[in-house]
Amino acid sequence: MAEQDTQMQANPEDWIRVVSDDGYSFLIKRKVANMSGTMKSSLDTSSGFSEAETKTYHAHDHRGIIVQKLLEYQAFKSYYVNDATKDEVPVNEFMERIPPEIVLELLLAGDYQEL
Repeated sequence: MAEQDTQMQANPEDWIRVVSDDGYSFLIKRKVANMSGTMKSSLDTSSGFSEAETKTYHAHDHRGIIVQKLLEYQAFKSYYVNDATKDEVPVNEFMERIPPEIVLELLLAGDYQEL
């Protein structure tokens, strides 16, 4: 019985496929995907969603460039989540990589993803 429970639990080192609306596909670790509340809920093994079984999250209504920047932010957030002070986090380094023409769309997508 305990063996079945450990198989059902999600391993943070599992790879998750994220597919954009225009067909771009990205592979990320589960611990990075869990930075998004929406992705975490969809990929939760106890949720019963098909995403949890297939380890594939479909980012509907989001273009590839938007999904890419969201995933970059999630990786950035995952890397710096345990830093003691906010002064040590190089926020400007991340902000410089965001093209101004996608900022509004990225903001709306980030809100939907609960980032």
